[in-house]
Amino acid sequence: MTSHLLLAALLACMLRPAFAADAMETEQPSTTIRDVHVFVVAEDGSLTEDDETTLKANTAAGIGDIAQRYIWFDKSTSTVQISEAYSVSADGVRHDVAPDQIREIQEPRSAGAPTFADARLKAVIFPAVDAGSTVHLRFHKTLSKSVIPGQFDYFVEPSRGPVQSQTLIFDLPEGKPLYADARGYTALPAVTRNGRTRYEFTYSDLHYDRVEAGAVGYVQYGDRLMVSTFADYKSFAASYRDAAIDPSANDPAIRNLAESLTRNDAGPREKAATLYDWVRHNIRYVSLYIGQSPAVPHKATEILANRYGDCKDYVALYGALLSAVGIENQPALIALGSVYTLPSVPGYGAAAVNHIITWLPGLGMYADATASTVEFGYLPLAEMDRPVLLVGDGTLSRTPSTQPLSRNVRLQIAVAPDGSALFSSQVEDGGWSAGPERANLRHAAPQRRQQIADARLRATGLRGTASLTASDLDATGTPVTTTLRGTLDDVVWPTGTTALPALTSLSGGIASQVDYLLAERVRTQPFVCTGGSFNEVAQLSLPKTVRVTDLPADTSIADTFLTYSSRYVFDPATSTLQAERHMQANFGKQVCSAAEFAAMQPVLKRIARDTRSQVVVKAVSIPD
Repeated sequence: MTSHLLLAALLACMLRPAFAADAMETEQPSTTIRDVHVFVVAEDGSLTEDDETTLKANTAAGIGDIAQRYIWFDKSTSTVQISEAYSVSADGVRHDVAPDQIREIQEPRSAGAPTFADARLKAVIFPAVDAGSTVHLRFHKTLSKSVIPGQFDYFVEPSRGPVQSQTLIFDLPEGKPLYADARGYTALPAVTRNGRTRYEFTYSDLHYDRVEAGAVGYVQYGDRLMVSTFADYKSFAASYRDAAIDPSANDPAIRNLAESLTRNDAGPREKAATLYDWVRHNIRYVSLYIGQSPAVPHKATEILANRYGDCKDYVALYGALLSAVGIENQPALIALGSVYTLPSVPGYGAAAVNHIITWLPGLGMYADATASTVEFGYLPLAEMDRPVLLVGDGTLSRTPSTQPLSRNVRLQIAVAPDGSALFSSQVEDGGWSAGPERANLRHAAPQRRQQIADARLRATGLRGTASLTASDLDATGTPVTTTLRGTLDDVVWPTGTTALPALTSLSGGIASQVDYLLAERVRTQPFVCTGGSFNEVAQLSLPKTVRVTDLPADTSIADTFLTYSSRYVFDPATSTLQAERHMQANFGKQVCSAAEFAAMQPVLKRIARDTRSQVVVKAVSIPD
C-alpha cells in the first residue's frame, strides 16, 4: 500500500470447486481495513513517521498478502521501532508477534555490495494467520538525515487491493509549504496552528479494474499521490546537481583510464561508445532506486576502485570518464518503468523520478550504462518516450519516442516423403534489439543455448530437434544473425490431406508482434506500442508424393500505423512454395490509446488471419 511496505509473495492459488468459482472471483484475497501514516517533518528535512495498519485475509490466497510485512530503511540515517504487532485469527483469538518474529535483514538488492550495506528491511512475521485473519502493525520510524537536505517528498500509489480507509498526514513547519499532485486522493483543508501546518489526504477504493495485457503502468492513468516541498522541477534538479559535485572526478586515475581506452578512437561518438562499453561491462550494477537513501553518488574514484554502483554511481563514473576526454555530459533524472508522465510536482518515487541516465548534448543522445545489454546509441524500452529532467540546467526534456528496430527472416523447410522435414531459420536482428539478443546468447552456456533453441521451436507449435548458432557475439553496433537448424516431425501426413501452417518465421516474427497487440479484445487503457520493420521470406519444398490443393491469397493492407503485404507462389515443376510477408509498424511513439487500438484492430485481425493461413496438400499415388 505504501512505498516503504513491500508485499510478501502471493501464495499459489488453491484449487476450488467449480460451483464456488463465481463467488471466489468477486472476493478479493485481502483488504486494507485501516491505514494511517503521520509524518512530522523538521526544518532540516529530518522526520518521524508513525504508521498504523490493519489488513485482512479474505481468502486463503490472501494469507501471503498480510502474513509478513517489510519496512524499508537506511540504518545509517533511520531507526524503526515496532510499537505493536499482532494477528487476530478468524475465531477472534489475538496472537502477539514474539520478539524473534521481528527480524532485520539486508535489502536483497544490495547483497554483496558493502557500500550499500546500510539498506535494510525490518521483517515482521505474523503468527496464526489463516483465511479470515486480520493483522495489526504499528511502528515508529525516524529519519535523521533526509534524502535531500532541508526538503521532503513522498509518493504513494494503491496496491490495487480493496482499501476501506487510508489517511496520510504531513505535519510541516509553517514556512515550508507542501505541494501536491493528487489523483483519487482527497485533500482536506490545510490547518495551521502554533507555527506548523498539517496537510491531510484520505483515500478509499474497494474495486480496481484489471490491468490489461500490455497496458502502461497503472499510475499513468490511475490513482496516486505525490507531495513535495519543491515548488518546481528546476529547484529539484539543482538539489541533485549541488549534492553530486565530485572533486575526485578529475583524479589522474580517471583521466588516465579514459585516455588509454579512447586512444585509437576517431571522434567524440566513438570515444563515448568505448567508455560506455567499458562501464557497462566492468561495473557491477546494484539495483537500488534513486531516492531510497540520500540522493548523492559515491565518489568516482571509489566507484572505479570497487567496480560496482547504483544508477547514480554509473552516471558519476561515466560522466567523469567522458569529461576527461572532453565530451560534454550531464545527468538526467527519469522515471524508469511503464510510466510515461511525471507528476506535476517533483519528487522521488517508485512511479515518479526513480532513475538517472546520461545526456550527451554534443551528440544529441541519451545513454544508460546500467543497461548492460543495450548497445551505445540506444535506450532500453523502459526509458523511451518519457520525460527527463536535465540536472545541468533544470529543464524538462524527453527521450526519443522511437528508435530503429528491424527483423529479417529467411526460413527454409524441406519435407521428405515420410512427412518429416529438415529446416533452417536465419534471423537478422537490427537496431535496438540486436544488443539484448547478443547478450542473451553471449552469456548462455551450451546447455542454456540448447534450451533457447528448443523453446523457440516449441513456441511456433512445432515438434522436432534444433541447434542454434550465431554471428560474432562480441561485435557492437551491427545486426546480429542467429541460425536455427534441425528436423521437424510429421509436417505432412504420408496419406490423406494435411493443412500445413504457411510459416514465414518461427517465434518472434510478425505473427508474434500482432498477437501481442491483439492480446485484448477490447482496450480501455493506454498500452505500449513499439514499431519496427519486419521482413520474412520462406521456401517450402514438398515431396512429389503430395499435391497442393489450396494456397493462401495474397494480401495488401495499410492504415495509419501499419503497412502489410504477403505473397504466395507455388511452382508445380519443383514442388516449391515461395512465401513472403512484410510489415512496417510506424506508431511514432511508445504509447497508443484505447481509441487508436479500436481503429487499428480490424487491420490487425486481417494480418493475424493471414499469418495463420495454411497450405493444404493431399497425398497422391506415384506410378511405378
